[in-house]
Parts: sequence; C-alpha cells; structure tokens
Amino acid sequence: MTTFNEILTAAEEDLVRIFYRYRGQQETHNASRICLISRDLQLRTAQLVTALGFNPVVPRLVEILPILGYDSLDTLLAERNEYFINDIYKKLSLDNILAIYTAVKDNDEFLQIMPYLLKNRLHTIESRIEATVNSLIIDKYKAEMRAIYSEHIVDIEFVEERLDQKDSGFRALLNEVTIITESRIIPAGDIFFRNTVLPEEKRKLLNRGLIPNELIEARLEDESASTEEKHMLYEYLKYKK
Repeated sequence: MTTFNEILTAAEEDLVRIFYRYRGQQETHNASRICLISRDLQLRTAQLVTALGFNPVVPRLVEILPILGYDSLDTLLAERNEYFINDIYKKLSLDNILAIYTAVKDNDEFLQIMPYLLKNRLHTIESRIEATVNSLIIDKYKAEMRAIYSEHIVDIEFVEERLDQKDSGFRALLNEVTIITESRIIPAGDIFFRNTVLPEEKRKLLNRGLIPNELIEARLEDESASTEEKHMLYEYLKYKK
C-alpha cells in the first residue's frame, strides 16, 4: 500500500520505482490506466492524480506520464485542478487537503497558482454549505481555512478580497478577520482601521488581545469610524479599566 503523502512528497527515484512496474499495462486504454494503478496502490484516482500533480518533481519525470495514461503534463495538471476545485472532502479527505498545503507552502511555483485554485475551490465549498448547511462540511471548511492562513498559502490580493466582503456570512462563520490578524499576513493595525471590518469583528480582535490601547485611542479619534464602532471601543476601554 502506498499512501497519499508518500506520493505527494516522493523523490524522483521513488516515483520511478513505484510506477515503472506498471509499464506492461500501457496497452490498457489511457482513461482506465490511472484508475487501475490507483486501485493497485489502494488509493482513489483523485488522490493519486492530486498527489502527483502537487509533487514538484513530476514535471521532470515525463517518462512516467504514458505509464499513467497521460499524453502530456498539462493533461495531468488539468485533471488535478478539476479534482482540487470540485471535490468536497469525499474523494480527497481533509487530511489530504491539509497535506497539500503543507507540501506547497515553500514552493513559489505552486504558490503562484494557489490563489486561483483556492478562489474556485472555496466557491464550490461555500455554495454547497449555502445549499445544505451540512455541519460536517462546515467543520472541515473551518479547519481548511485556518490552514490556508496559518501556512501562508494565500497572497495579499486574496486576503484583501476577503476583507472587502464585509457582508459575507462566511467571514462571520469562520471568525476570519481574527484568523487573518493572527496569521500576520496584514498588520493588525491596518485591519483594525478598516471600515470594512465590522465593530463586532473588531471586538473579537480586542478580546484576543491583538490590538494595543494606543491603536484603540487613535481609532476613536478617526472621523471615519462609525458611531456604533466608537461606542463599542469606549465600552471596551471602560470595562478594561
């Protein structure tokens, strides 16, 4: 048995060793070959395709692509993207997804494409949550989002887009502003002074001790702060004393 993580992190020589023994199956129809190999390795096809697709050494191993039934690397990567974007913790478990984030976090090439993949993946997951309100999916979604920020998988543009969605129910569901602040992708003071961050979200930042008093006092003097926010800040300082 070969695990998802072993394929995801395998060195070139290990992948050659694993897949060269399947050379005799090249007479099988291309579309079936990856399924047969997956079954023999006791992996789902989605797991094998995704693990290979996010392993950085695979582009240098063009000789194994025909063995797997692919005529090009682009075909494999397109299938990887399809599974990553559209699967919601069925063919790919939460542990598989978290392993991918750990594996790609130090790879600049993967980090360049992750914002695109993540926007589409999150749209798929959030649409399903809106349609079903499935508590199991929600719990896994929360864990995945924490990993995205803690592993610094996303870029500033992705974070800015999430922070601009002040009416997003998902932002509230995740306590996302706090997660972003704790990840230090954007400075806490920058987030605290934004009008797109709601007073209740700022209260949570205060309760976590993420905002120093001097920033609170500076925000109280900011003319753009709403009456509701200033009231919350005054109450916070009053009870803190």
